[in-house]
Amino acid sequence: MINGKKFIAPGAWFSMTYPADWHEFEGGEESFLFYNPDDWDGNFRISAFRGDHANYGQEMVNDELKRSRRAQAVIVGNHPCAYSCEVFTEDNEAFENHQWVTGIGDVAFEVSFATAQGASIRKAQDVIASLELRYPGVKYHAELIPIRLMEIYQIDEAYDWVQSEIKKQFKKDFRGEVSDIQNMQRMIDNGSLNPRKRDAWIALGITLCVILVNEIDGVEWMTLIDGNREVPVLINKVDGRTIDPMKLVWSKVKNGEPVNLIDTYEHIL
Repeated sequence: MINGKKFIAPGAWFSMTYPADWHEFEGGEESFLFYNPDDWDGNFRISAFRGDHANYGQEMVNDELKRSRRAQAVIVGNHPCAYSCEVFTEDNEAFENHQWVTGIGDVAFEVSFATAQGASIRKAQDVIASLELRYPGVKYHAELIPIRLMEIYQIDEAYDWVQSEIKKQFKKDFRGEVSDIQNMQRMIDNGSLNPRKRDAWIALGITLCVILVNEIDGVEWMTLIDGNREVPVLINKVDGRTIDPMKLVWSKVKNGEPVNLIDTYEHIL
């Protein structure tokens, strides 16, 4: 796929490539939703289910072909699929909901692509064709992918926690600016953080990175997939450096090293 972006599902058990102009949005329980918010060309939604035997994926395709009169057998990329399409109207406009059931090994995928009636479905087919499983016990090289919703939620939660603690401890507003780093350092210096509270220290590292994003150009959030680690990191687009929030604070605390957030921030600059 040209200009595609890679998505690795939480838990790192399957991957796919989706168009560069699509973004991930809240898809509901056990599904992932992608579309272009600026020039809408369809909503792509995918769900994945792991079965208890090696042919589970193909069995789900066969079951769908038997169950649905609309479904027809098609091949998308290398993947056998059960495909169907329904027309619906919304606000007096006609749309089509294209649906595929496909499988790889012990995993079944349900895919839908809602778009304007008569519009191309090539992008959805390309995404389906790119589907790959990632197998337990296989060591994959570390990958950086566009920031996922899961990591966006983690960033927001960390920032909100630090903001709340600053307000509670020092009665100060927190705006995500360089001047706020002093109050973050005060939290460390006054001993209010338990050295064993890993999540709190990582929250400080994440919030320090939020301030970096707010204050300087050329850095952006991405998701790092490295073994069991699936975490938000910053990438400096100018020099390619990776800035890992965990290493900024928690790694130092774990090793018994002093933490000076102001020095850390200035060093990154």
